[in-house]
Amino acid sequence: IVKWVSLGTAFLLLAVIAIICFSVKKRTYDAKHIAAAGIAIGLSFALSYAKISPLPYGGSITLASFVPVLIYAYVYGIVDGLLAGTIFGLLNFVSGPYILTPFTFILDYLLAFASIGIMGVAKKLTKKQTFNVVIGTVLVFFTRFLFHLISGIIYFIDDSVWVDLPDWAMANAFVYSLIYQLVYIPA
Repeated sequence: IVKWVSLGTAFLLLAVIAIICFSVKKRTYDAKHIAAAGIAIGLSFALSYAKISPLPYGGSITLASFVPVLIYAYVYGIVDGLLAGTIFGLLNFVSGPYILTPFTFILDYLLAFASIGIMGVAKKLTKKQTFNVVIGTVLVFFTRFLFHLISGIIYFIDDSVWVDLPDWAMANAFVYSLIYQLVYIPA
C-alpha cells in the first residue's frame, strides 16, 4: 500500500503545484519568489534528517525543520505557505513513509504540514513583528498538534500498537494519542 500511496503522492504533489499556480491569476511568481520557496523547502527537508530522536510509532524530534518554511510562510503569505507546507509534507512522506490508512496519510502529511500556511496570517495581526511570529508559530503547532492527535486516535483505536491491551484501554485512545503527541510535537 505504501508504494501506491507514494505514487499517488507524487501525482498529488504535481496536482497541488498546478492547481495553486493556475488558480492564483493575479499573482506572479518571479525567480526570487520561486528560489525562496525552493531554499526554504530544501533547508526544511535537510533539517528533517537531523533527528534528535525518532519515535517508535511515527514522528520524530528534528533540528528545527519547520523554521525555514515558517519564515517563508510569514514573508510570502498564507497561499504560498500552504503550498510550501504541503510540498514539505509530501517530501517527508516520500523520504520515510509511515501510514496506517489513507486518512491518516491526509492528516499526518498533508493537513499537518499545510498548517504552516497559518503563519502567513500572523504577519497581519499587530504591528509587533516578534509578537506576530510567536503567535503564528503557536497557532501553526497547535493546528499541527490537532491533526496528529486525530491521526493518533485512529492509530490507537485500530489496535496497531499493542494487541494485548485490555478492552477498556481502547476507550482511552484519545489519552494515548494525547500523551504521544505531547512527547514530540512541542519538542
